[in-house]
Amino acid sequence: MGLAGKVALITGAGSGIGKATAVLLAQQGVKVAPLSHTAKEIEATAKEIQAKGGEALPLVADTTSEQEVQQVYHQIADRWGRLDIVFANAGINGVWAPIEELTLSEWTRTITTNLTGTFLTIKYAVPFLRENGGSVVITSSVNGTRIFSNTGATAYSVTKAGEVALAKMLAVELAPSNIRVNVICPGATETEIGDNTQQRDVDKVKFPVEYPQGSIPLGNGKPASAAQVAELVRFLVSDEGNYITGSEVWIDGAASLVRG
Repeated sequence: MGLAGKVALITGAGSGIGKATAVLLAQQGVKVAPLSHTAKEIEATAKEIQAKGGEALPLVADTTSEQEVQQVYHQIADRWGRLDIVFANAGINGVWAPIEELTLSEWTRTITTNLTGTFLTIKYAVPFLRENGGSVVITSSVNGTRIFSNTGATAYSVTKAGEVALAKMLAVELAPSNIRVNVICPGATETEIGDNTQQRDVDKVKFPVEYPQGSIPLGNGKPASAAQVAELVRFLVSDEGNYITGSEVWIDGAASLVRG
């Protein structure tokens, strides 16, 4: 069975990588449940999918709420009766600040959104994925996995490193049920997430390094597009990637090899 006819949940699908992946998978014949905490954004994603002949079930939920995540899967089961793909993409950059200035509430919000939200998204997907096997992809980052020079991004980087560990642990645990778990690590990408990043006094602790020729060796120094990252997700959840599990894949034009 190819991708056509499969069912996918994609979190953080109101914009950026999540939206690009939702649209791409729908074009491959996947029935897509795009999810966001913002109704207006997710309705726009669903309308774009439907305008191109795809099938979409727009969902609004907070992935840090156990009850709301459980309800999401019941809605998908009621609509399509199966689940094959989960793209756990929802996350925030949060506050970037020196450790002395980073508050407990700021730390907790980033940890809860990125790690707890990912945990709940996968935990409650597993009973449905076990029925036919399936694929889980988690969005991590170059930060916390290869790059540690973005001083001040402590909470964010911890969550991104944690997501890689989560993927590898679950790849082993879920392999007997034919469920694959992989993680993507994007670098600079043309999305809106940077607009929601709050940086406070990071210059105080940043180590001074200059890149006179730019810090992205591939592609004339341009960041990846959301569509390019979506293509990586498509490959990992497709039959072409059916023996890949427990792997992290960096998609950053080699920037993390320069800046690590």
